[in-house]
Amino acid sequence: MTGLRVIALHGGDSLPPALGIVSDGIGEIDLRWIGKTNALKDVMLGPVAPTGWRAAAYRELEKALYRALPVFSYVDLFYEYSNYFWDGEITDEGARNALIEWHGADEAEIEVDQLPSGMNARRPDYMLAENADPLSAMPRELADKIRDLRRAHKALMELGSDGNAWHLDRDDLCNYIPESEDWSWLPSMTLVPFDHFARELDAIGQMGMEQGFTDIAGICPLKDVAAVDRWLASLKLGADLLVAAQELIDFDPIKRSPAR
Repeated sequence: MTGLRVIALHGGDSLPPALGIVSDGIGEIDLRWIGKTNALKDVMLGPVAPTGWRAAAYRELEKALYRALPVFSYVDLFYEYSNYFWDGEITDEGARNALIEWHGADEAEIEVDQLPSGMNARRPDYMLAENADPLSAMPRELADKIRDLRRAHKALMELGSDGNAWHLDRDDLCNYIPESEDWSWLPSMTLVPFDHFARELDAIGQMGMEQGFTDIAGICPLKDVAAVDRWLASLKLGADLLVAAQELIDFDPIKRSPAR
């Protein structure tokens, strides 16, 4: 999914030293078999797994990845776009009024695709949580991959912020990396497919393309010697989550044995 680097951060006179994790990834995460569709343009990609399997895998990745990567989801995109163009509105009526009042749009020229309902309708089948199959309805190997990711996610969630390599506090980010105040607050990676949401991604990503995205996965101030041990332990838990996520993405159940 991405390369990761650990950087040492000097706290100056008022802050302890810290360790940060930087992601080298930018843009849409390649979800491979999960992101395939039945559209004619994708015929060359080979057989497509059932929607329920892909939706279940996508849902788990969406819930887990942000714990260890600078990544944003469709929900993040929706509300960010709403703030940009609909004055924070999330209904078609409110968005239409905002486009007219704040952006000078002609009411007669506003298309449904520019409104919240149109945007939501563009989500491919695997992005809809209601389409996800239960583990009992999918091949055993696929269900095991999802269980592995769930366990890794749970273990990382149970950590507190102190000594956590993957915790990112906005104040810490600005204090240790002052130039980050000029960056876009938008994370550098996304689970949102560009093919379906190019207009929205371009719009909210413009500042990041010009001034930089937030590509920091975590900053951990080392307040004492024991914090180093906690950092190392948490680093492994985050790595376990990323390995489990990558294995799920790499595992194409349609090419595997149908045994359950």
